Amino acid sequence: HIDTVATGGLYDGNLGVLAGLEVIACLNDAGVTTRHPVAVGFFTNEEGARFQPDMMGSGVHQGALDAETCLSTVGIDGTTVGDDLARIGYAGPEPVGTFRARAYVELHVEQGPVLEESATTIGAVTGVQGISWTEYLVRGTSNHAGTTPMRLRHDAGYVAAAIAVEARRIAKDMGGDQVATCGAIDLEPNLVNVIARKARLTIDLRNTDEALLQAAERRLADHVAALADSEDVTIEARSLARFAPVAFDPAMVDRVEATAKRLGHTVRRMPSGAGHDAQMFAPHCPTGMVFVPSRGGISHNVREYTAPEEIRAGADILLQTVLELAEG
Repeated sequence: HIDTVATGGLYDGNLGVLAGLEVIACLNDAGVTTRHPVAVGFFTNEEGARFQPDMMGSGVHQGALDAETCLSTVGIDGTTVGDDLARIGYAGPEPVGTFRARAYVELHVEQGPVLEESATTIGAVTGVQGISWTEYLVRGTSNHAGTTPMRLRHDAGYVAAAIAVEARRIAKDMGGDQVATCGAIDLEPNLVNVIARKARLTIDLRNTDEALLQAAERRLADHVAALADSEDVTIEARSLARFAPVAFDPAMVDRVEATAKRLGHTVRRMPSGAGHDAQMFAPHCPTGMVFVPSRGGISHNVREYTAPEEIRAGADILLQTVLELAEG
């Protein structure tokens, strides 16, 4: 994908696009004509940073999201997806469904510490965690921070903080692959000596197991309801994105792993903690992913880094995997 978060670096998404172009260049330079055509996908709004939901480009491409609904989606800066695509010359003429993939393989940085910590060069990705994004709008009452007794407060700021703390507590209590993040929080009037009358926050829950993800959602929803009652505030919950866990085609996982070993690289099977465009393809065609290490596990940060030799290893595996698929 070619979009990034506002604090993003050079590698997240764009590495896979550039590596895909390099695969095409290598095949052309070598004069290779494959049995099946090879194409590179340039998906946008994978991140869902300005426009929700995430995986919008690939979701529309694969029919999981409605194109017209997505084009009319209003972003955080008040513009629509359709208007911005037209503004930058990316409003394409082809109808949805024009191109269909026989197979899909994606190279991506891990965006986590597992490969580096285990001194492994390649990750053969087994699937993608389920993702649940929820926005909470808490409405309380503004009042003086010094003269209002604690027992008489309807503090939207406190309730927002309590929701964030509970989400983390649930994740730590459940353990395993369960994670939780409060990624955005805003208060009104956002003054040091005024009790907040309104708070808006987002919670990101993820798990590789759908039943466990649903359990985390239920536990947090129960706590939110109890908070609204005990603090005498109103809380509105709005789903921003919800994707079930996705398992990749076992034969594709085997193929990536075998190719890495054949080329002399260390490899491990692993799930992806982040969402990826590949998950939109998985229900429709054999799908696989190749991970390369992220230095220090850092991503969504300008300091993200993957060494050139690791990029080369991943691109080589992408090339060989694509060539095998295109000849099969």
